[in-house]
Amino acid sequence: MKSLSKIILLISIFLISINANSQEKLSSYYKVTTKGSVNDIKAKLKTKLKEKGYTYLGGYNPEGKANMYVLTFTNKNLYGIALYGKTHKAIAAVMKFGILKKANVVTISLLNPEYIFYAYLRNTTSSYDKLKNISDEVHAILKSMGDNYSAFGGELSKKDLKKYHYMMGMPYFTDPVELNEMESFETACSTIEKNLKAGKGGTSKVYRMKFAKSKIAIYGVALKSKKEGEAYFLPTIGEDHIAAMPYEIIVIDKKVLMLHGKYRLALHWPELTMGQFMKIVSTPGYIEDTMEALTK
Repeated sequence: MKSLSKIILLISIFLISINANSQEKLSSYYKVTTKGSVNDIKAKLKTKLKEKGYTYLGGYNPEGKANMYVLTFTNKNLYGIALYGKTHKAIAAVMKFGILKKANVVTISLLNPEYIFYAYLRNTTSSYDKLKNISDEVHAILKSMGDNYSAFGGELSKKDLKKYHYMMGMPYFTDPVELNEMESFETACSTIEKNLKAGKGGTSKVYRMKFAKSKIAIYGVALKSKKEGEAYFLPTIGEDHIAAMPYEIIVIDKKVLMLHGKYRLALHWPELTMGQFMKIVSTPGYIEDTMEALTK
């Protein structure tokens, strides 16, 4: 009888520990502060990423402003996990630093990789220990770039991230927008690249990750329209979150997909109030129309 009681106790402790872990909250962003020019800091970050075995994908100035810059990067261990299963969760393979200079202070921000891993990969992977190591390495790079390391931007539990939606009736990660279905993977990629090169709809290519054998390609797209693009919605919902950008589209075989704006924006601005959201109520539709146009 005592043995049975011990077993029940051990099972209870195990279940409690699993529940506690699932309730652990993850901050959406981290930052440090430093001084210097945006270009110098950008160069230092690129050097550190290369030294640590990360691949720089591309970067740009959100809103076209010289005091802002976003760097995107990845590594093979990450995309080996994210691409498994050939779904839009492959977007988790892209990580991002933001640089924002105000007066003489430069803030370097990181879209917390672990936050994105739980939101995008959810229960489709058993590699969270490996992913935590990747996230910790990137955080170490951030810490080495300045002082006052701290979290900001809001937080969500691992459990909530896996099933995240802004509110009742809003889309989930599992509700991507299908922008188009093309004749082939190569046709989809060539069409998107031709349109990005032409700047269709006020866009430009920030990066491309293309895996021809897997027939998966991810594009980071700058939204340059002064009227409806980044220059419109970022100042309204928060430029401190520039590491949320650029917006992605993904090609999987013949299909071109994107995360729904009502999911993607809310996830990256978890403290967004309904009042703020209503000020950019047209933005999700604008992004979808712009991305769809890139497929035609």
